[in-house]
Amino acid sequence: MTTLTASTASAASARSDRAVGLWLLACAVMILAMAVIGAITRLTESGLSIMEWAPLSGVVPPLSENEWQRVFALYQQIPEYREINKGMSLAEFKTIFWWEYVHRLWGRLIGVAFAVPFFWFLLRRRLRPEMVPHLVAMFVLGGLQGGLGWYMVASGFAARVDVSQYRLVAHLAAAAAIYAYVLWGAISLLVPSPAPSRDARSAHLRRLLAGYGGLVAVTMAAGGFVAGLDAGFVYNTFPLMDGRLVPADYGILRPWFVNPVENVAAVQFDHRVLAILTAAAALGLWLHARRLDLAPAARAACTGILAATAAQFALGVAALLLVVPVWLGALHQAGAFVLLGLVVLALRLLRPTER
Repeated sequence: MTTLTASTASAASARSDRAVGLWLLACAVMILAMAVIGAITRLTESGLSIMEWAPLSGVVPPLSENEWQRVFALYQQIPEYREINKGMSLAEFKTIFWWEYVHRLWGRLIGVAFAVPFFWFLLRRRLRPEMVPHLVAMFVLGGLQGGLGWYMVASGFAARVDVSQYRLVAHLAAAAAIYAYVLWGAISLLVPSPAPSRDARSAHLRRLLAGYGGLVAVTMAAGGFVAGLDAGFVYNTFPLMDGRLVPADYGILRPWFVNPVENVAAVQFDHRVLAILTAAAALGLWLHARRLDLAPAARAACTGILAATAAQFALGVAALLLVVPVWLGALHQAGAFVLLGLVVLALRLLRPTER
């Protein structure tokens, strides 16, 4: 009887873990979609169209002509309208308004999609005790990310015609970190725990993979600076930039150390170099993994990383050559998050095959 009871409890626990894991996986997919919507918002120059921070009442869009005229009048007060979009019609304003509205609404939906199941699982005691602090941290980080998004948007209301590239990169980095955190939680529940191993070569591969993940993160941040400075709309050739390997105006700003974050030529060049290094590292990682006796799932994950890196590199070059059409820029953003997700998955799966 005791054995039967323990077996029943174990099966119930496994079902709960699967349900919670699938919920977290759905939240991670929603965060990825949020990043894509954010890319579209950026590429369509829509981010400054909503001048008010109203987390609750902002769910309701303008419903009357008078309300549309009011929010349009607010937009007409900022430098972006006066210096770039002066003379924009109300119909044109509505186009950029809806992208920013959808971006903010999707963020609210993620909060609801996280909070409601969390409390339901908590009340039904279907959460592992060690998971609860992590889930609370995820929810808090999500709320802080909303505040960081408003902090970013507010940087474009006074002395600039665009948002601060520093705040944009911070917002992107936070999104990527939360996405990886949530995805790790999902995978931890959906994928069996790795068997312990003393294989030094496998441990070395895991360290290499962690370093590769750091390189992916840095490359994504560099891409954020490209987006923040609209650096993808210049030097639209590859591999040379204006006929040179290194652009002539790479280091024209003083002090010199601001060039990688404020000089358009330097920002694009650095992102190119990081992308090439990331691709080379993915190939090296895959070649190293081939020499090890890995579990099939771990081997597949390493192959997936190589394929995703190659696809992401091709998307980046295509976006550059085509002068960053919205659809391709958004796809490139999605590719970065997919690649990051594969790294998280591989870190969880990677282990030597048991003999």
